[in-house]
Amino acid sequence: MAKRKVTKRKTTRKKPSNIKNINFKLINILLLIILALLIAIGVLIYLVDAKKVEKSKKEIIKIEKQIKEDLNKIQETSEDKLNNYFKDVKKDDFEEYTEDLYKEYIPEKTETKKEPIKEDTKKEEETLQTEEKPVFHKALPIKTNKPKLAIVIDDVTTTYQINKLLNVGYKTTLSILPPTSRNGSTTEMVKDLPFYMIHFPMEAKYFKGEEQYTLHIKDSYEQIEKRVAQMRSWYPNAQFTNNHTGSKFTENKEAMDKLFRALKKYNFTFMDSRTTSKSVGKIMAEKYNMPYLARNIFLDNEQDFNYIQNQLKQAIRIAKKRGHAIAIGHPYDITIKVLRESKPLLKDLELIYVNQLPNL
Repeated sequence: MAKRKVTKRKTTRKKPSNIKNINFKLINILLLIILALLIAIGVLIYLVDAKKVEKSKKEIIKIEKQIKEDLNKIQETSEDKLNNYFKDVKKDDFEEYTEDLYKEYIPEKTETKKEPIKEDTKKEEETLQTEEKPVFHKALPIKTNKPKLAIVIDDVTTTYQINKLLNVGYKTTLSILPPTSRNGSTTEMVKDLPFYMIHFPMEAKYFKGEEQYTLHIKDSYEQIEKRVAQMRSWYPNAQFTNNHTGSKFTENKEAMDKLFRALKKYNFTFMDSRTTSKSVGKIMAEKYNMPYLARNIFLDNEQDFNYIQNQLKQAIRIAKKRGHAIAIGHPYDITIKVLRESKPLLKDLELIYVNQLPNL
């Protein structure tokens, strides 16, 4: 019997599968997916941030544009627009508001050539030398060497205002508006005042609430002289006058020449309220050999306690620097309150009437 050929059965081991390769590919795919997700998230974040940045840029541009528009409103080169801006934000319809009211004024010491006085004016002066001159309020003696501050209150028209101002606690110079149908008679109420001056209405550029009998630049000398003579008749003790409004009148050389000629004839001294920086008051004062007085600061363009007190501090600063100063306010309740409550601020100054100023 033939032997069966025994063949060894080859044991075939399966070669390791490509599991490792598959796993590696899967990991790579997962990594790629994760990377793609990260990139996508990054892109989304960038896009969101870019939108925010763009939005922020637009908002910044909008704000900058608004700021520029606001600045342009304030810094208009047109004088008319600028003055109308200041006028529109004010509260008092009977006052003229220009940008010059917001500026402090300190006169420079300059020598100006005096203009020749006309022959008819010289004759008037010679005639006046022989006439009896009015008796003015006597200037009270200066008590100290302290800096001097004269606070002038314009637009005074009532006994109520006078009484409140007399109770402030120190001297204030009351500037009285002349009689009109609106103001009533102001001639009797001043008789017992230790000192006062006249608030003379003059033509303004941007103002609708003009007083009756306001002086205009087209008035003749005869008209102006007649009005000044009336003031002398009404207020025999008054020596000083300052302009009510008057931004147009006080810029006009011809009109101011007529006024100063009449003021000199009737023994008035002009104090310039400086409602315009183009005032020719100083030129006229030099021409007619009269002292030049001008306010340094307005106190109450804004009827706010802090604003008014800060303006008063500015006046104090000027007085300490120059030796004297003139501040103008109005008989508003808030102004009187500030003056009364600011007395401690004035302890280093001597409060005076206008006729006590050292440059007279």
